[in-house]
Amino acid sequence: MILDENWFQQMEARIPHDGVRTRFAPSPTGYMHVGNLRTALYTWLIARRAGGKFLLRIEDTDQGRLVEGAVDLIFSTLRSCGLQWDEGPDIGGPVGPYVQTERRDLYRKYAELLIERGHAYRCFCTEERLEALHRDDPNAKYDRHCLSLTPEEIQKKLDAGEPYVIRQRIPEGTTTFHDAVYGDITVDNSELDDQVLLKSDGLPTYNFANVVDDHLMGITHVVRGSEYLSSAPKYDLLYRAFGWEVPTYVHCASVMITDPETGTVRKMSKRKGDPSYEDLVSMGYLSPAVVNYVALLGWSPRGEIAEQEFFTLEELARVFDIGGISKSPSAFDLEKLTYFNAHYLRAMSPEEFAGLARPYIRQAVQNPAYDADAIAALLQARCEKLTDIPEKVDFFDALPDYGVELFTNKKSKCTPEVSRAMLEAAIPALEALPVWDQERIHGALVSLAEQLGVKNATLMWPVRIAAAGKAVTPGGAVEICRILGKEETLRRLKLGLEKLGAAGGAPSI
Repeated sequence: MILDENWFQQMEARIPHDGVRTRFAPSPTGYMHVGNLRTALYTWLIARRAGGKFLLRIEDTDQGRLVEGAVDLIFSTLRSCGLQWDEGPDIGGPVGPYVQTERRDLYRKYAELLIERGHAYRCFCTEERLEALHRDDPNAKYDRHCLSLTPEEIQKKLDAGEPYVIRQRIPEGTTTFHDAVYGDITVDNSELDDQVLLKSDGLPTYNFANVVDDHLMGITHVVRGSEYLSSAPKYDLLYRAFGWEVPTYVHCASVMITDPETGTVRKMSKRKGDPSYEDLVSMGYLSPAVVNYVALLGWSPRGEIAEQEFFTLEELARVFDIGGISKSPSAFDLEKLTYFNAHYLRAMSPEEFAGLARPYIRQAVQNPAYDADAIAALLQARCEKLTDIPEKVDFFDALPDYGVELFTNKKSKCTPEVSRAMLEAAIPALEALPVWDQERIHGALVSLAEQLGVKNATLMWPVRIAAAGKAVTPGGAVEICRILGKEETLRRLKLGLEKLGAAGGAPSI
């Protein structure tokens, strides 16, 4: 293959040199798991902090693992998290295309360039030979069988149309590379395999394509999981073989989770059923809460903001620094995420919360007579996840079948007998109300408690239990009665009185 030097020069001339340029380069193989989201977030934050560019590139060379619709899911996930890209498959840019299979023709040229420079070679080994090589030792490195082929033997095989891959030729000695998190790391090259760069179908491997694309797209910072540290020396050798500048590596320690079945701590994995971003949203978590929490999975703010927990995306973009990334694995904790989510729900305006809560309320409260926004107002201070809502409010549509034991509450000084007396007094007091609103309901019940010589809680507890049929409710007796309406409230209070039995002697209250 005759290489056109002018073509390579033209490719170099296209590379932007306009400051920090980062990229998120997912494979469209399914949902966005938490580790992927963190990589995208840190990559975006590094670019935004420096006033640089954030690129989206789709790495789809592993055709066997592609999932239909995954690219659209990547787009929607990044957008819903606020991680808008400056260049990408849908909006283009100066160094496109931004989908690897659309760039396949250029990879062979760069692989051939490496062959010409002595940093790569053609390998004609059959699958059978490679399987035999690994039969006794699955971790055995390639034995460089084809490196010894003469130019004449290679040409003969090419003329015969024998399929081949192109492998990287690892030099002798050691390779030292620098990572912004882990510092300088030195590896003995004898530990490295002559990895495949170009497959027999002409498509590049991930390890080759990402190096070529990162250079041609002018990427200055590469963020990825620490599991790629072992591959970094091979990437470094490729950059040096081409004579290219090595970008800043930022390797992030794994996100760990306690396995719910075994109790062991392991790396988060979608294959193990751990929640993806989409799962978390479907579980009732808000995108801003997820993004805030994920940012702190492996990164800690420093200086004056060292104790700060809650950050908007804009605040993160101002304060995020690579120096705050930890070498130690982080632990994903749903309870901690729930704590973050509750904060975000309560920080919303009532109108914004009502808009989000309404569909969840209507899953359980389908009676249009009940004001969903009024119910939302009860929920906002008592809700941790949106998916908690239906179970909290289902009593509005249908009074649950509850037991008399709910009327007993030591703190409110309530027993079934006391509760019976309270309902006997509350029903006529509420029936007498000419206008059914919160102020009058509250006034009537507070006044009645004073007349009866009991604390407000002693009266409110049985009224709320009879109205809702639940020990725990969003909102107190007054709010629930107001939303239920006069007729339904009185019907439920009378049913509660029936549960408690006919009035006997006056109880001690």
